[in-house]
Amino acid sequence: MGIELHHLRGFLAVAEERHFTRAAKRMDVSQPTLSRSMRRLEALLGRRLLERTTRQVTLTPDGEALYAQLSVLIPRLEAALWPEPEDDVFRVGFAWGFPSPWPQVAIARFEAETGASVSVRRHDAKLAGVDRGQADVAVLRGRVPVPSDMRSVTLLHERRIVAVSTRSELAGREEIGWDEIADHRLVLNEVSGTTNLDEWPAERRPDVAVSCRNFDEWLEAVAANKGLGVVPEFVGRQHIHAFVSFLEIPDAPPVPLRLVYPRHGGHPQVERFVEMAREAVKGGADTDLACP
Repeated sequence: MGIELHHLRGFLAVAEERHFTRAAKRMDVSQPTLSRSMRRLEALLGRRLLERTTRQVTLTPDGEALYAQLSVLIPRLEAALWPEPEDDVFRVGFAWGFPSPWPQVAIARFEAETGASVSVRRHDAKLAGVDRGQADVAVLRGRVPVPSDMRSVTLLHERRIVAVSTRSELAGREEIGWDEIADHRLVLNEVSGTTNLDEWPAERRPDVAVSCRNFDEWLEAVAANKGLGVVPEFVGRQHIHAFVSFLEIPDAPPVPLRLVYPRHGGHPQVERFVEMAREAVKGGADTDLACP
């Protein structure tokens, strides 16, 4: 058919970035080259995959269907063609905001006792790469649906805070009620965020000001005063942006933090890592940010 691997990898990059310039940078090609490649793929398949406007890129129904298949198949194909070095590497995936300090405690102990090397990798995807074979275990926040072939272990629950622009009328306050958030517009991270509109009653939900696909975009939208953002409390500890401040939400529902990994066929040491993570949390790490 003339379809080559670079066509499919380019499509995955555009589908995940929803932006041709960012996808081209990720693929290390020029934006016009990537655009021509996507038009060629659509021509070879005989169907439209992408809807392009001056402001954004969205997937057509055919594009969504193709992405659902390729997001699993391409990483597995690349792993078969270019396998990892034979060194025993244990891969920990995360979507954003890698927690501290319990993972570092667990990782240090795991490496010392097993001799394996631990690699921590960020994946801007809901399951942080564990469903695609890109991670042996994923650190996930929020109530992300987990496939039946995956095991989920909840380690703790984190309190939530609201992120607001320093230009916001709320910036001078110390706290806000969960129901009161519905009176304001939200910035949502659709891919790796921990907050969904269905956490408020159907008759009283906040409007969405901006929808983002990763944490960095989310942070800049909040800083620009596009809307409020709800995140786990550990974010506030990091003081990550000069134009963002944080308010407590005393009555907010907590955010579960989980480890997710395959039920079958996963890394032979994954259960051991999970047990070490449990012990690290039980030993007191992050207790100041956790709630029952």
